[in-house]
Amino acid sequence: MKKLKTNELGRLSIEAYKKTAKIPVIVVFDNIRSMHNVGSIFRTCDAFNIQKVILCGITPVPPHREINKTALGATESVAWEYNSSVVNAIEKLQSTSYQIVGLEQADQSIPINQYIAAKDENIALVIGNEVSGLSDEIMEMLDICLEIPQYGTKHSLNVSVAAGILIYEVCRSYFTIK
Repeated sequence: MKKLKTNELGRLSIEAYKKTAKIPVIVVFDNIRSMHNVGSIFRTCDAFNIQKVILCGITPVPPHREINKTALGATESVAWEYNSSVVNAIEKLQSTSYQIVGLEQADQSIPINQYIAAKDENIALVIGNEVSGLSDEIMEMLDICLEIPQYGTKHSLNVSVAAGILIYEVCRSYFTIK
């Protein structure tokens, strides 16, 4: 076994990436504070060919040196937009038939590994603030709430790590049903 070199990975150019068909998943950033978390989630969205991200509220927007530090160019490849209100962003997604899926520890959440995306369904994944998570107002707007099972003492993950797990699981589910 040998480790692949960068030129052996078959990376697409940004122009070619933008032309590829995307999976019908949008990631909504709900008041994410850390620029490093924003950049990291952008990079994950690039890796899984996410349709678009919507940055909301206090979430910092590109271009910014601190976002670029972890995004490594993903802010140029992944389509994004800014909306000052996460409620407005979600209402717009609902009006265009997106299933609104939140990530939160809640009384009616289901374990993330039990979620299977419906075939050809447009999905909006809502990721909450590092400290307060998703607001009660957003929780009421969700069609489904997913939770990452945790077995240690903290029951808490960094938001970019949690987003990575969520995006991977939804994409894996999506590609499994095709």
